Amino acid sequence: MPPKLGIIAGGGDLPVRLIDACRASGRPFFVLALEGQTPEETVIGAPHAWVRMGAAGKAIKLLRQAKVEELVLAGPVRRPSLAELRPDLWATRFIAKVGTKAIGDDGILAVLLNELETNEGFRVVGADDLLPDVLATAGVLGSAVPDDQALEDIRRGLDVARALCRLDVGQGVVVQQGLVLAVEAIEGTDAMLDRAADLRRDGPGGVLVKVGSGKREGRVDLPTIGAASVHRAAGAGLRGIAVEAGKAIVVDRERTVAAADAAGLFVIGIDARDHVDDPAT
Repeated sequence: MPPKLGIIAGGGDLPVRLIDACRASGRPFFVLALEGQTPEETVIGAPHAWVRMGAAGKAIKLLRQAKVEELVLAGPVRRPSLAELRPDLWATRFIAKVGTKAIGDDGILAVLLNELETNEGFRVVGADDLLPDVLATAGVLGSAVPDDQALEDIRRGLDVARALCRLDVGQGVVVQQGLVLAVEAIEGTDAMLDRAADLRRDGPGGVLVKVGSGKREGRVDLPTIGAASVHRAAGAGLRGIAVEAGKAIVVDRERTVAAADAAGLFVIGIDARDHVDDPAT
């Protein structure tokens, strides 16, 4: 029997996929739901407890009481302000330890994982370790194919997104006809797409590009897309989504591809080590 899994659940469909996988395999699990972050429907029928984000000490106590051995952090979480966080003693000590690294997510994640594993005794695993089929593969995933303009936008988007990752700012960008309409920062992908919708130009729509390159902690911070991402991109007037193959998660690939085909959007996995070729050639 594999060790009991603790799922620290953010938003989106990924926590649900992990819960379903545990049920299907008979693996024992426990969900730690975050107040104001985790949709209530995520934990219906699942063993779980709710905790506010600043109550880290209580969260660790709940995980220990549930006899959790392995941890996975899944789903986007909106980063709160310090005033919203109201840190408890454990969180206060952690923030003091992070210090200036709190400027970016990468430093926070590295220290957090070390704290959970070295000092708290948990083993942290990646969602892709538990769901190996969720990693994006190279090539077009649906029936729509990017044209020459879209490929140029993808190339531009890869350059910008890699720079964002190096600077520990974000992982996504929207490019239309060579113009960078929006970049992802603390507000997250959905807010970035809403902003891009307001800034879109006439003519062929733009492309959302997300990469997982750079310094980021891959076990907990791989860029993720799903059917909801497709619907949001379509609503923003985009023509497609490009993600980095092997370093991005496609949640429920069949449903995501079906949504993209229905909307006429392309979804493509790009090997960012190589140049972007025309997938039709």
